Amino acid sequence: MPAGSPGGVAVRFEHVSKTFATARGSVAALRDVSGEVAAGTVLTLVGPSGSGKSTLLSLVNLMVAPDEGRVRVFGREVRDWDPPALRRTAALVFQRPALIPGSVRENVSLAARLQGRALDHPERFLQAVGLPGELLDRDARELSGGQMQRLGLARALVLEPRILLLDEVTSALDPSTVREVETFIADLCRRRGVTVLWVTHDLDQARRVGDWTWLLAAGRLVEARPTGDFFARPENPLTVRFLKGELVAPGEPAGAGMGERGAGGAGGEAGTGGAGADAGGDPADGGGNARAQPD
Repeated sequence: MPAGSPGGVAVRFEHVSKTFATARGSVAALRDVSGEVAAGTVLTLVGPSGSGKSTLLSLVNLMVAPDEGRVRVFGREVRDWDPPALRRTAALVFQRPALIPGSVRENVSLAARLQGRALDHPERFLQAVGLPGELLDRDARELSGGQMQRLGLARALVLEPRILLLDEVTSALDPSTVREVETFIADLCRRRGVTVLWVTHDLDQARRVGDWTWLLAAGRLVEARPTGDFFARPENPLTVRFLKGELVAPGEPAGAGMGERGAGGAGGEAGTGGAGADAGGDPADGGGNARAQPD
């Protein structure tokens, strides 16, 4: 959706940090990340494994809570939401969905059942993600990995969310089905104004589906730019390295080897659908502040 389109800000991250305790000690998953995602846009999140992308998604529907900072969904801090209402608004779809024992029908109807309503024509949700309706009465455990991924997405769509949080949801799909899912998600954005935060390791996919793209590395937001500019004219040397396939290890400082520019890309604030990156601010101070204007 182009800059200036109606809808306002769907998700705002305000100086968010998150640390996890592990057997090897504390691990900083996110470090002072700030940014805005405009309603009705597709934000693709890229970066090396362990850079904090999935953690960022999990903060949006309070699967995990930030240690520092705030996350706002349509203006309301996530900890002020009723959790079931938040998770209906912002539906998280994992790479490996947790399916309940039983049939495909029982799985796709789960959200509606929990809301105390019947789901009419459940096959339409399967068909929307490229699964045949004939699978409804099959045991969900008999599905292939790719079919399970699509079932997880279909189940989330039953909620009619305003935000979709997608974590590598097409990684097990064949190329033609990947394109079908991408087309369907793009149509959701166009017809219903759904906002999408999409974690992917497939840079071609990020280029195809994203309105804006954010690069995270070592828990910091490195660069946030309109997707076309991100791939054609990256401003941060670390982004250039990443796009060349020179992956950054999770423990490597985000500003390593970048001289005076640090880890903040264009510096200060960038956007996802606005007029571009705002100069100013110290990129080494906050890891980059991404701002998505209404788009």
